[in-house]
Amino acid sequence: MALLRRRLLVSGEVQGVFFRDRCRREAASAGVAGWARNLPDGRVEVVAEGEPEAVERLQGWCRQGTPQAQVASVEAIDEEPEGLSGFSTC
Repeated sequence: MALLRRRLLVSGEVQGVFFRDRCRREAASAGVAGWARNLPDGRVEVVAEGEPEAVERLQGWCRQGTPQAQVASVEAIDEEPEGLSGFSTC
């Protein structure tokens, strides 16, 4: 099984709108491992690792976010997979 690891930097109104918690649930539903955390500059950083289709699905969700979020952009950076398991919020 080929794994894909992608770091997503989500900009906009994405903190304080349940983005990370919902991201965790979306990742679990898609079978994606990794984590999500708030950055000091107001962005949310997401590391997603899993099958390419599942990571793409989570990235698609990040472009929309929660109903309260206003996503301005999602920067995606591919990285070497590390074999993560589970998904947490920091």
